[in-house]
Amino acid sequence: MFFTPWTVPILLAFVLSMWAGSRVKGTFNKWSKVRPESGMTGYDVARRILDVNGLHHVPIEPIQGSNALGDHYDPIAKTVRLSQSVYYESTIAAISVAAHECGHAIQDKVSYPMLVFRHKMFPTVRLTSNIAPFLLIGGFLFKLPGLLLIGIIAYFAAVLFQVVTLPTEYNASSRARDILVGNGYIRNHEEGGVAKVLNAAALTYVAAALMSVLQLLEYIWMFNRSNDD
Repeated sequence: MFFTPWTVPILLAFVLSMWAGSRVKGTFNKWSKVRPESGMTGYDVARRILDVNGLHHVPIEPIQGSNALGDHYDPIAKTVRLSQSVYYESTIAAISVAAHECGHAIQDKVSYPMLVFRHKMFPTVRLTSNIAPFLLIGGFLFKLPGLLLIGIIAYFAAVLFQVVTLPTEYNASSRARDILVGNGYIRNHEEGGVAKVLNAAALTYVAAALMSVLQLLEYIWMFNRSNDD
């Protein structure tokens, strides 16, 4: 088996990623059993947040056919889409996730720099993330430094996208918490549950970005070593 100086850190990052994924599911399930005193559903909270921020035109749609967490804000369609377990349910988990996605809609309205940059990167990243694995494999197999370098550059674009995602997600969560508390959608004793749901979700982005950065460093190390041979 081939080891590099980055093998152990990457394995540790992989373990962190698996743990983060498990934690976000466990945290969501735990707080999906706790009803907010307001009695509002994820849809109710989302609609109020959007309306208060002048986003009356932004629709909120349930994601059909699945209760899995696939909640997101679509900047192209200007639409908030919520999984059924968030859209229809009145739980701390549901209103936390709904508020977070509305945070992205507000970012879009105010042209939050990181979100704007992320959106501009998306078409390029969608292309480079698909071709990077083939370029990297081809470069390694056929010992073509030029092809390998192109693959690393293509992979770098995907890594940069993930890194830019971090402040975007944290900012959306910060906005969500401020709005939920400031507008009285949650009580003070419920804020801890909201924070745990949002922090657990954010950790998955941190783990994914960390793994990608370490893999990029490994590819660069392998590229430099191939040139030294």
